[in-house]
Amino acid sequence: MIRIALVLVLMAFPAAADEEIVLGLSHDQVAITATFEGSNILVFGAVRRETPIPDHSDLGVIVTISGPDMPVEIWRKQRRAGIWINTDEVEVDAAPSFYAVATSAPMSDVLHHVEDLQYRITTPRTIRAIGGQVSDSVDFMEALIRIRTQEGLYQRLEGAVDLEQDTLFRTAITLPANLTEGIYEARIFLTRDGRVIDEYVTEIPVRKVGLERWLYNLAQHQSLIYALMSLTIAVGAGWGASALFGMLRR
Repeated sequence: MIRIALVLVLMAFPAAADEEIVLGLSHDQVAITATFEGSNILVFGAVRRETPIPDHSDLGVIVTISGPDMPVEIWRKQRRAGIWINTDEVEVDAAPSFYAVATSAPMSDVLHHVEDLQYRITTPRTIRAIGGQVSDSVDFMEALIRIRTQEGLYQRLEGAVDLEQDTLFRTAITLPANLTEGIYEARIFLTRDGRVIDEYVTEIPVRKVGLERWLYNLAQHQSLIYALMSLTIAVGAGWGASALFGMLRR
């Protein structure tokens, strides 16, 4: 299993002209190979201040990891004449192929609704422009979230960020084996009483490498050669198995 560590030093409170965010990466990408079984992204951070920690408000930390946005078609199945068929359809213009959000406390405590509207932090806010000839499109969105949650592609990890003395924080987010290739975006938010006071964004490339990359490029750009090669391998494997069983019968 691949492990990636993001080490962050966040200067986020109070808002001053000399604040800055310093980022260090132990790895700059996730490599998908033939034996890829998933990956862990470790996020460490610290809040540096020039003044004492405020005692009149609560600090919150939110970490999100999102995969490439893609359009999605969602169908509703209904039983007609004894068989299940697709009936209503909803089209989603863009939904993240992977999305995880981890918080240092319950979401309602660390993020106001208005802030969620602006920054699109919770999973429903990341799904954009649902369209279709149905009146209950929200049900379709909830179904999409439920299915991808069961597949490990959508994760809501409330309380998964360890926050110590309002200064140091740490969390780990698991990427499943069924990742979509592309650029993944990591966002870190600091909040005070539910209001975002600082944000940092960085990218993590997720790429196929080695044999996986060669086969993917061959299938995408030289499909005829890929099909002939697949057929040759299948015929060779069948002939080899037949010859082996013939030898065993003797």
